[in-house]
Amino acid sequence: MTNTPKTMSQHSNVRLWCLTALTMSAFAANSLLCREALASGSIDAASFTLVRMVSGAVVLATLVLWQSGNKPLPGNWRSALALLGYAAAFSFAYQSLSAATGALLLFGAVQGSMIAYGFWAGERLRPLQVFGVVLAMVGLGWFLLPGVAAPDPLGAVLMLLAGCCWGVYSLLGRGVASPLAATAGNFVRAVPLALLLYVLLVLSGMAGGVEPGFTLSGIGVLYGMTSGALASGLGYALWYWVLPKLEATTAATVQLSVPIIAAFGGWLLLGEAMSLRLVISACAVLGGIAMVVMLRR
Repeated sequence: MTNTPKTMSQHSNVRLWCLTALTMSAFAANSLLCREALASGSIDAASFTLVRMVSGAVVLATLVLWQSGNKPLPGNWRSALALLGYAAAFSFAYQSLSAATGALLLFGAVQGSMIAYGFWAGERLRPLQVFGVVLAMVGLGWFLLPGVAAPDPLGAVLMLLAGCCWGVYSLLGRGVASPLAATAGNFVRAVPLALLLYVLLVLSGMAGGVEPGFTLSGIGVLYGMTSGALASGLGYALWYWVLPKLEATTAATVQLSVPIIAAFGGWLLLGEAMSLRLVISACAVLGGIAMVVMLRR
């Protein structure tokens, strides 16, 4: 039985969506791995950041050099600094946030910073998009209001900072010829910066955040390596492979699944509870962002 062009196209679409789902799961896995590593006390936030950056740089640089030979890796130090800012704030935030809460705050801050930049650069929103922005802001604001179900204030601020850093990193990388190669170069450049940050935090006794000292165990290093090499390194490689094959709106909206995957992963794998406040806020934030993205010209 021969495959018709239609059958081959269907197989190609199934493969594309399977790889896209795998990529979103890898991105969500970063939240789950970081939260479990820090909550279990197997590694401190500074060590997790360093291990993640080093392992991610090794995997990405190996992939790019294998594809393109010994060409110098593109990238720049500004992007590397933004990348490290995201990774460090991400790790320290997850000392006090659940996987679902962190993923929601991170995603909201990333999209919010990019929407704000677009508006500042002259992009004007349609009425439904304005409603979407207001809905997302109200949902996020209500989630952060003080109360029994409110996230830890310091952790929330750090995760919002991580999201803004990733938004800056994404904006700095727009228009690059090879996003995967640039990401590899930025990871490599971020390694010495991460090492410097690690030394400073260890010397100051702040490697574990508010708790003095640092913790480093085999399982903790394994969590960090898995986050850097698989969830980050291979995750970005997959994303940059599927991205050109997706429509722009589809590529933007499919990322809405990351906080949802992280929430269910935290519930199933880490035993985290999903409060009604979190569910309602997630619907408002993700729904509002979806309106802005899907109606973008």
